[in-house]
Amino acid sequence: MAKDVATRRVLMLCGDYMEDYEAMVPFQALQAFGIYVDAVCPGKKAGELCRTSVHQILEHQTYSESRGHNFALNATFDEIEVRKYNGLIIPGGRAPEYLAMDESVLKLVREFSNSGKAIASICHGQLILSAADVVKGRKCTAYPAVKPVLIAARSYWVEAETTATCVRDGNLITGATYEGHPEFIRLFVEELGGTIQGSNKKILFLCGDYMEDYEVMVPFQSLGALGCKVDAICPNKKAGDICPTAIHDFEGDQTYSEKPGHNFTLNEQFDSVDISSYDALVIPGGRAPEYLALDEKVIDLVKHFMDSKKPVASICHGQQILSAAGVLKGRKCTAYPAVKLNVVLGGGTWLEPDPIHRCYTDENLVTGAAWPGHPEFISQLMVLLGITVSF
Repeated sequence: MAKDVATRRVLMLCGDYMEDYEAMVPFQALQAFGIYVDAVCPGKKAGELCRTSVHQILEHQTYSESRGHNFALNATFDEIEVRKYNGLIIPGGRAPEYLAMDESVLKLVREFSNSGKAIASICHGQLILSAADVVKGRKCTAYPAVKPVLIAARSYWVEAETTATCVRDGNLITGATYEGHPEFIRLFVEELGGTIQGSNKKILFLCGDYMEDYEVMVPFQSLGALGCKVDAICPNKKAGDICPTAIHDFEGDQTYSEKPGHNFTLNEQFDSVDISSYDALVIPGGRAPEYLALDEKVIDLVKHFMDSKKPVASICHGQQILSAAGVLKGRKCTAYPAVKLNVVLGGGTWLEPDPIHRCYTDENLVTGAAWPGHPEFISQLMVLLGITVSF
């Protein structure tokens, strides 16, 4: 990961049906930045799962909900020692509704608050802050439906101008929704004493319908949190259009399962973007690469970045595009195991992803096997870009 020595450790307070992005994006982004993150849930141990939910604002009066990824905890709640941590993260979703009723959770939050340690809470997570009585006299924002609770808890409510609004009041950082993750994570890193350098980079994401949900949003928002200008394009679509995503998970079957993910909003137009102005290219996996690999404009774009020796980071099935572009000849490469055939037939030297989170860098090319490898994937791209996070 992008660090000399990890000097910060933070705790993430999880629960069943926390919002999918609001757990995984900060969890993996902070690790990529060299911060240890322990994820815990009351009544559960390290290695157990929390189910997540996908919340989206569509055309209805409130957000929709569907099943998300399964989130694996890596620490045990009953073994927590607050003194070992520099900060606390609270995802939103529906989990805070019942976590706010758990006295052991409230005691934990009060300990972080009373010690003046960094606390970052997003969306419905502020229900827990209110129940713990730590927002009195503090400026807070949240998902709009949480406003009455925060006012009743005597916080200074800050109306969210957009879904990306974040508010910092001393050691307390609050956000309205996961749309604000880039600022939310950056503010948290700063409160932990972090300094970001080398972030004046411009990154292009090559998107498509049914790309993997995490594999687009985690690196997209992580690089945004570092201060990079991050643009997302898709053939035959323009800025403001959406790409539906797919949730690929490992649930005991012979291959990954698939569920509908979030809708991802593009912010540039494929046909008019100046690719020469970008410092790096990121290719998410999922099912999109199957058809993107058939598009000659996509192939030309990938060849431009590889021929220019600019950093290219591709994960999971994204390597199907690299193979079709003929840019893997003589290059060391990993991918999701089912893509090994594409890599080998494309002239690449196959590197086994063992374990599945292993990522590799070969000159300007970073490749990863699947979304569990995002911390390595992002940090290796950071090295190529010259971006550092120091404490």
